[in-house]
Amino acid sequence: MSTFKNNVLFAAIILLAFACSTDKEKSFDGEVVISGSFQNQPEGALILSQYKDNSKETIDSIAVGSDGKFEYTLSLDGPGFYDLNLMNRQNIRLALYNEDVEIKHDFNSSEKPDISGSTDTDQLKKIDRLTEEYQEEVNQLNSQYYEAMNANNQERIKEIQEKAMGLEGRQSEKVKAAIQDMDGSFASLAAIGMINPRSDFQFLDSVVNDLDQRYPNTRMITTLKSQLDDMRALSIGQPAPEISLPNPEGQTVNLSDLRGNYVLIDFWAAWCKPCREENPNVVRLYNKYNEKGFEVFGVSLDRTREAWLRGIKEDGLPWTQVSDLQYFNSEAASLYQINAIPATYLIDPDGNIIAKDLRGPSLENKLSELFD
Repeated sequence: MSTFKNNVLFAAIILLAFACSTDKEKSFDGEVVISGSFQNQPEGALILSQYKDNSKETIDSIAVGSDGKFEYTLSLDGPGFYDLNLMNRQNIRLALYNEDVEIKHDFNSSEKPDISGSTDTDQLKKIDRLTEEYQEEVNQLNSQYYEAMNANNQERIKEIQEKAMGLEGRQSEKVKAAIQDMDGSFASLAAIGMINPRSDFQFLDSVVNDLDQRYPNTRMITTLKSQLDDMRALSIGQPAPEISLPNPEGQTVNLSDLRGNYVLIDFWAAWCKPCREENPNVVRLYNKYNEKGFEVFGVSLDRTREAWLRGIKEDGLPWTQVSDLQYFNSEAASLYQINAIPATYLIDPDGNIIAKDLRGPSLENKLSELFD
């Protein structure tokens, strides 16, 4: 698990809402009809909102007749993600573009509303189900983690962290499989926020390029492409950007000084508990493979020199250490797009990136592959 700026155990899953366009059998005419019928509906109206820039903007309220029926024509300039609040009882998410959608619901029933007509909304529901299942597992691990923390059970904490890493990996594979099954539906954009661009850059790059071809000149896809272009410089096979920062003695040290070795660039901090828990593993592997050409280049995101030096001493870190003591505003953190730690890059003797975010067994396996 990574330690984020706000020190939460897990990052909240934020489903990004993007506007885009697609090619379907029915051409886009700029309007979609939202209609439906309710039974046993309470007093009140429907509130329609659109997701824009990771927030919701209210569009309109929709009156429901005494017979429980309603119909609303929505004007739109392209595909989008919407939220429909049903009389403050529940919310449903809609992916709308060129297909009318019909909603039926009995408010006395425990069943979810029946939504039909929109293929993209059907695809969105698949992502929502994956998210709900994942969040349930995350919540369980959260509870177990805090119980172990309160009991100071370090063995249990490590076990839960390993489970969390496995859970994140499995969820990523599920989401990628779901996106591939969507056959180009713009609803796949709702899942992109659940894919780690550091570890799955090539997959994201392929998906976004495909969407860009399907929906050319779309603002949010253009933004996505721009973001991926910024990340491209840090993708596997690219040269690792130079880092030049002071070491504990105040002397400027360059990453390139270690050229000719396999180097693990290790972003960490004394205040980062997962980093400190991983340090003994890295020390062990450093001692095992250093003479064979393995080096570590530690980049601390600490705020104070005292904390930084204390962490180095307490954990017995023998490798090169640098820091500008600027926390996540560090020049190196910005250069390597670091917003959570621990984070690592493994570079080859020529200075090219060959792996990211290796730790625990994954780091040991990679080093064994290289040196044994």
